[in-house]
Amino acid sequence: MTAPDSLRVAAHAKINLFLRILARDHAGYHQLETAFALLDLADELAVTRAASGVAIEVEGDDTGPADENLAVRAARAVLAATGNKFGVKIELKKRIPVRAGLGGGSSDAAAALHAVNALAGNAVPRHELLQLGSRLGADVSFFASGAAAALGWGRGERLFRLDPLPAAPALIAVPPLAIATADAYRWWDEFHQQPAPRGPVVLDADAFATWGSVGRLGGNDFELPVFGKRPELKTLFERVAGTGPLWARLAGSGSAIAAVYRSERDRDDATLTIGERGQRLIKTSTRTSAAGPEFPPAA
Repeated sequence: MTAPDSLRVAAHAKINLFLRILARDHAGYHQLETAFALLDLADELAVTRAASGVAIEVEGDDTGPADENLAVRAARAVLAATGNKFGVKIELKKRIPVRAGLGGGSSDAAAALHAVNALAGNAVPRHELLQLGSRLGADVSFFASGAAAALGWGRGERLFRLDPLPAAPALIAVPPLAIATADAYRWWDEFHQQPAPRGPVVLDADAFATWGSVGRLGGNDFELPVFGKRPELKTLFERVAGTGPLWARLAGSGSAIAAVYRSERDRDDATLTIGERGQRLIKTSTRTSAAGPEFPPAA
């Protein structure tokens, strides 16, 4: 089968259904226990074969220097693994807010891994592609795995695929401030000068059967330090939680607040109640299938 010359793919956002920071390891990395779920909200990547190198054009939120862009780094990793026989141009449409805890950069990286590998005729075996992803960032493994929901441990690279929860309307409240993941971890460290190691919680399949049961699993360990440093986020969280969602949390390490509702009407009523003065509101839904090529081939 002939490899395509171009692909257009979706890179979906995620929410963390719960997030526990268990310990810091000897290298200073934080060990996590979390559960991921995909959202319909997605960036769009058009990846086209070029003569050499990796070029990127970004439409939407500023993603920083090209050399630091995770999609660029992912593309370079696949090209290097296949002998740098060609290059690629990436056109990235950003719809996922940056530094909001929704995993946009990691999802872009995973999409680039799969797209560039497809242009190379899938020369990199799946297990090696997932290894490349785990080296790029903590959340890349989930996005590259093909799962719509999963439990994650370690830095997020150890995964157990879950049956996805029923698709449900979701609302993302995005405040006019961004939070770097490194800052969120530093604030957590300030709150836990000598953290005692914590064991993982005991989970069973029933805990992920309904949104109500997920809401009883626990919270997000970033909420205490992030809300302490950014009290306006606590206020926003309380406003969202006050609209009667089935589930509401700080998204990852922040800054967005995510909520899931019983019906579109409940979500739309919540949108009117919260309003867009002081925050941007994004209507979306949770997904029951993983990200994949969902757009026509790039022109």
